[in-house]
Amino acid sequence: MSSYGNPTMTEHTKVDFGADRVDGAIASTPGPTVLEKAAPRSERMAGNKIECNACPVLCQISEGRTGACDRYANSDGRLIRVDPVVFVSRAIPTGEPGANSNSGAAAAIEFGASSAAARESEDHERALFVTGVGASSTYPDYKPAPFIVASKQDGVDMVTVVTEGIFSYCSFKVKIDTDRFLGPEQSNVRCQGEIVGHVSTAEYGSQMLSLGGVHHLTGGSRKEGRVTCDMMLALGNRQSVELGIDGGASLVIRAGAAPIVDGVEEQRMRVGCGSATIGIFARQWFGHVDEVVVVDDHITGVLTEHQAGRCLGMTRSGLKIRGRKSTPGRYFQVANPGTGWGGTDIQDPLAIIEGFDPSVARPGMRLLMVSTTGEHAQWYELDANLVPRVTEMPATVRRTVERIGENCEPSLATVLFLGGAGGSLRAGATENPVLLTRAIKRQLVNVTCGGAPAYVWPGGGITVMVDVMRMPERSFGTVPTPAIVAPIEFSMSYDVYRDLGGHLDAVRSLESVLANGPDHVEGAPLARRTLARHPDNPWPLGTPPMLG
Repeated sequence: MSSYGNPTMTEHTKVDFGADRVDGAIASTPGPTVLEKAAPRSERMAGNKIECNACPVLCQISEGRTGACDRYANSDGRLIRVDPVVFVSRAIPTGEPGANSNSGAAAAIEFGASSAAARESEDHERALFVTGVGASSTYPDYKPAPFIVASKQDGVDMVTVVTEGIFSYCSFKVKIDTDRFLGPEQSNVRCQGEIVGHVSTAEYGSQMLSLGGVHHLTGGSRKEGRVTCDMMLALGNRQSVELGIDGGASLVIRAGAAPIVDGVEEQRMRVGCGSATIGIFARQWFGHVDEVVVVDDHITGVLTEHQAGRCLGMTRSGLKIRGRKSTPGRYFQVANPGTGWGGTDIQDPLAIIEGFDPSVARPGMRLLMVSTTGEHAQWYELDANLVPRVTEMPATVRRTVERIGENCEPSLATVLFLGGAGGSLRAGATENPVLLTRAIKRQLVNVTCGGAPAYVWPGGGITVMVDVMRMPERSFGTVPTPAIVAPIEFSMSYDVYRDLGGHLDAVRSLESVLANGPDHVEGAPLARRTLARHPDNPWPLGTPPMLG
């Protein structure tokens, strides 16, 4: 959070992007980072404005106002970055003023200009890492990255290239842990009525969505692009988003929280498909049941036909089940997809049973029907006419149903940012961008986003994927082109950086960055916010092969 508060984002449609005033007069409020004393001036620009070239929009910002993205402002003719740069440290000592816990992920301290020098020696002892959150961008492409920072790790001279990239080619992959049917594969996903993505494949206990992407950001109407961008910003910043799937469910999703499907908060991710559930619990059911059916939209399991039942020496029950038989004890398409038992559309499990073979079945046979999460379960005994009748479930069997639930992990929505890093990102690191790409693929460069480890996809280019829950809060921003702004850092040894043609004249020590900000302005310490490293994240300046 900037010391100026949190300005409200306003939709702008003119070239002259004079945005809302920030809270209070910019010049009198300490803390912002000065980016440049005077930006290039257009002959048609009013004398009290400066032009921001942090993105292609080229806002012309009046005194005391922010640009269209609410990230840059005009302070006495100086272009400043409103939000502080985020650093991560290995740890923040307990009892430090301002320290707090935030979901176990980050203890935070706000550093203003007046306190930076006094804290400098302590910062170095904590081994700070500069992230791209709040670092600014490098448009036009020929500029070196905002920060190219020298440091040491295990006696090795290191360089970290830090920038806040503008991503048009990006999306969010959302994993929703649920046994419910959310919608047909390839169906459109909508936000505020606009198409913002589609339903992807179903995985083991989860449904995948692909949201955002350049075609929705720039390939449709202006409203589609704006809604898509706002939706992506909220997802990345761990805020709730309401979505609807054509021919399917309504959703409320937030990274790290249980999804809400058709107004009901999900509780459990299924333990496995119906066949897997049979295999897991067959031995525990043996001797207490005559038949078990685990209802599942994908693969419904029948115990006595299943290999697990056969290995235990169980005899066939004579049960006849609807659906398409795959292999013994495994059935497909027993019902339509839905939000009922096992992700089907049924509320009465007997709807998938055609009957019992009278030459095999007998009165008094015990039948358990259960879902893959254990949320639905019913106990039956066959009467004299071989009709299943509901009776009280034995305590021993009840415990197995409870154990199914125990083995189901909590249902969560997981949000992964996926972006193609090209253009300014690579040019900000080197004059020959392909060398950076090759060094990354050879694992000579460690790629992080806000200090969080990023998976780099094989193949051409630099396509990164990162879990937003492992990034600092409020890591994402937008520009009105529209596009997403996200942090990215490239860390490597000094020798590797030299060999890939890096901007060596732009390399600066951490001390210089802290004392003079991004623009080498003496006596203007960098406004920053320091967070403890997420406990699951390795230290970005890590171990071999990067240092090898």
